[in-house]
Amino acid sequence: MQQKSIMKIPGLKEVCVTKMEEREGGIALHVEMPKERQSCPACGKKTERVHDYRMQKIQHLKWFERKVTLFYRKRRYACPCGKRFAEKVTFVERYQRQTVEWNQALRMRLIEGKNFRDTAKQFHTSPTTAMRRFDELTTPLVKEVDHLPPVIAIDEYKADTRGGKYHLIIADAHTHRPLEILPDRSAKTLKRYLEQKGHHVQMVVMDLSYTLKSAVQKALGNPLIIGDRFHFCRVIYGAVEKVRRFEQKSFHPYDRKKCKRMRAIFSKRKDDLTEKQRWYLERYLSLSPALREAYELKEAYVAWFDQAKELGMIGCGSGFYFITNSKITHSG
Repeated sequence: MQQKSIMKIPGLKEVCVTKMEEREGGIALHVEMPKERQSCPACGKKTERVHDYRMQKIQHLKWFERKVTLFYRKRRYACPCGKRFAEKVTFVERYQRQTVEWNQALRMRLIEGKNFRDTAKQFHTSPTTAMRRFDELTTPLVKEVDHLPPVIAIDEYKADTRGGKYHLIIADAHTHRPLEILPDRSAKTLKRYLEQKGHHVQMVVMDLSYTLKSAVQKALGNPLIIGDRFHFCRVIYGAVEKVRRFEQKSFHPYDRKKCKRMRAIFSKRKDDLTEKQRWYLERYLSLSPALREAYELKEAYVAWFDQAKELGMIGCGSGFYFITNSKITHSG
């Protein structure tokens, strides 16, 4: 008869460890629960008659950076009323293949981690599982709203689900509070939702997607649509990069290679460059009037953008739109 361990393992204090063995890449713990009288979920009577045992493989937290796997010898009881039921445990939830402690640690890491892939790798699981746990954690935070506020923001994020690889999130543009998560990023789904709850919407902040823009206009009529700053900046900086690639083809081979290595100077703000970087910048701009013009236009955009942020303005078309509380005013 094997001697049972009385060691108290964090998250597994109620179990008995019957065997521990080292395996390639991890540790295997064979565990079981103490045999106790159980209450039948059907009739409520107590019974200690065991019907059978089943082995369940469960993932637990790492020990010393080594994966820990539990082989839980699950006991099923038989009640005189005919009901068969599993013993009650607290270290793993029903239909789960990871312990409660493992799930809690993963959810905490998902909040602080860089992305789903890196976090999933740390916990020896798949990115899909990490995304699913994140959705379970955040979904209760999004309360259903009767109608959307006057100013909303729409963006997409990656989340592999049955609806597709991307979700759409709708948020209050003033408070940044999420209001709704749509199951996919199709124009049909967005249009249907905005038709139901977007009667008060006057302004929409979103990316430069023509498909989503069309859905917004069809659902809301003619709201003010603002391209978010990230996508505007990406277009501006991408244009400068295209000009650099084209113009450096005519440079001397040495300057062409050096310009490619120093390409970061064209995306940096001029005030943030070192003296050496400014020297190289001026050299390459002097070799190409087109590259100089593109760079100066980028710097003009940066200056305008900084001023717009200070004044609380959003550029759109030929004028500026001020956002104060929920009112929208235009300055020519």
